Amino acid sequence: MDLKVNLKGRDFLKLLDFTREEILFLLDLAAELKDKKKKGIPVDTLRGKNVALIFEKTSTRTRCAFETAAHDLGLGTTYLDPSGSQIGKKESIADTARVLSGMFEGIEYRGFGQDIVEELAEYASVPVWNGLTNEFHPTQMLADLLTIREHFGRLQGIRLTYMGDARYNMGNSLMAACALMGMHFTACTTPEYFPADELTHRCRELAAASGGSVTLTENVEQGARGADVIYTDVWVSMGEPEQVWEERIRELTPYQVNRQVMEYAGENAVFMHCLPAFHDLKTTTGAQIGQRFGITEMEVTDEVFESDKSLVFQEAENRMHTIKAVMAATLS
Repeated sequence: MDLKVNLKGRDFLKLLDFTREEILFLLDLAAELKDKKKKGIPVDTLRGKNVALIFEKTSTRTRCAFETAAHDLGLGTTYLDPSGSQIGKKESIADTARVLSGMFEGIEYRGFGQDIVEELAEYASVPVWNGLTNEFHPTQMLADLLTIREHFGRLQGIRLTYMGDARYNMGNSLMAACALMGMHFTACTTPEYFPADELTHRCRELAAASGGSVTLTENVEQGARGADVIYTDVWVSMGEPEQVWEERIRELTPYQVNRQVMEYAGENAVFMHCLPAFHDLKTTTGAQIGQRFGITEMEVTDEVFESDKSLVFQEAENRMHTIKAVMAATLS
């Protein structure tokens, strides 16, 4: 791997910490690593190194992506689930960071507040990677950008509309990613679910410099019209109380991604979702919600999710290739 941009020793906490050129470098590296994976060319250049994976919130894609990427690079992994770590309980975050830094070459954290991963990074002497916090999801952003570039051949000028609850990690991160990469971001939802004013202002400044834009709208037709990418996420995040389901379904159903939304966007538009998705009743949670509220799908219809416009599984695979790029770039 020819690492033309030097990111060795850097933390990967949010995309806003990186320049457009650094993000493009990571995407190019991910594409190179993906190509080598498909051709069976080994890239286990980090053999003998080890990484710790802290998961205060469980995950299918993030865990599998980190473990598979680490294995391909020759890295050993230690997985710490919510019951397997004393972080913030019997041992402070600062102490945890220093203990793990003496045993591992890198630390991944997936959990709650951004302040936790930031404090880990402050006290760790090895790279710290954000696998998801309440505020940001940077590894998902790299996978999304790679997927969009693979499909359209470019990022500059792409129009992405996010529908639903844009206040937290996905809305925040997509807005930041688009602003940095010269893309046009629209949050289409009620004002109560718009991203925070301070972050929106910062992203608008970045977009002005990159040739992109940031738009907030309540109007579904206006928000979806002409979009290249229609994006959504689940309406209730992990760890939120059960009581919010009724409120979110009532307030966000007008922003469900369905056939009409995709028709507004146009025949060349694609659908993306970071998963898991409630597009049918084939899960325990989906069945419970269906029985309780009399619905069969939520943030996206099964028709759109299973259509040829859906890139969700290409997007999911790209989690592994882009995470591999982050680890390779920061550890090599």
